[in-house]
Amino acid sequence: QVQLVESGGGLVQAGGSLTLSCRASGRTFSTQVMAWFRRAPGKEREVVAAIPWSGPTTYYTNSAKGRFTISRDNAKITVALQMNSLRPEDTGVYYCAASKKILREYTNQYDYAYWGQGTQVTVSS
Repeated sequence: QVQLVESGGGLVQAGGSLTLSCRASGRTFSTQVMAWFRRAPGKEREVVAAIPWSGPTTYYTNSAKGRFTISRDNAKITVALQMNSLRPEDTGVYYCAASKKILREYTNQYDYAYWGQGTQVTVSS
């Protein structure tokens, strides 16, 4: 099993910044890809960004490109999501997720076996 613990959510004004962090523990060697998903009010959970544990690849959903940066620290087994220029539509519960698969496409939540408990991000206008 893999345990994921998120931190860093909160309330921020539009245009502000937040950094989310996800700490992984347990059988982390079994995971290949880490991702951040968001469940906005009244919407389905969707991927925001993803990063494999190795290699240069990163993935961002269109709305996150140019504003968010996903990064990993292999030594600390953590993944961070730096979010800048936040908008009210970025509001939601953000989940850290881990996949055991070597993925070519990162958007399918069912490819991720492990999930954190979620952290709330609220962006006020």
